Amino acid sequence: MAQVWPSAFRFVVGLYWLYFASQKWQGIGWMKPVLDSAARVNPIPGLHEMLVSVVVPNWVPFALAQSIAETVTAVLLILGLATRWAGVLGFLLAANLALTVAFASNDDGFRWMYYLAVLANGQIIVSGPGPVALGRFGWVPAWLR
Repeated sequence: MAQVWPSAFRFVVGLYWLYFASQKWQGIGWMKPVLDSAARVNPIPGLHEMLVSVVVPNWVPFALAQSIAETVTAVLLILGLATRWAGVLGFLLAANLALTVAFASNDDGFRWMYYLAVLANGQIIVSGPGPVALGRFGWVPAWLR
């Protein structure tokens, strides 16, 4: 079981990103109020101003980019392709959420969902795909391993 653990962990983190991505597949309109409130309460100097002046007025491209990146991360992690690169993308997505959306919640327990995602994706970067991954097959191009 110890040898399969990195693959199982990678798969579960992929499901985590798939869940978040699927929330946006039927529409992203619900993200605008979330971004508005997150920008308003963000305590990080510089980031607060960027959220208010750049992200909120142009929320659609940012929401679409987040949705696409979450979907790509989920698919790559579930399949075990380009795992470390998917882990890096997931790490950046999780850091983005931890530094922006997490502050919109007053529930500290809810915030940990974002903080733990940063650590989980960091673990994938370190541990790699594990033994059960499509990237282990010789017919897979090198850039997807």
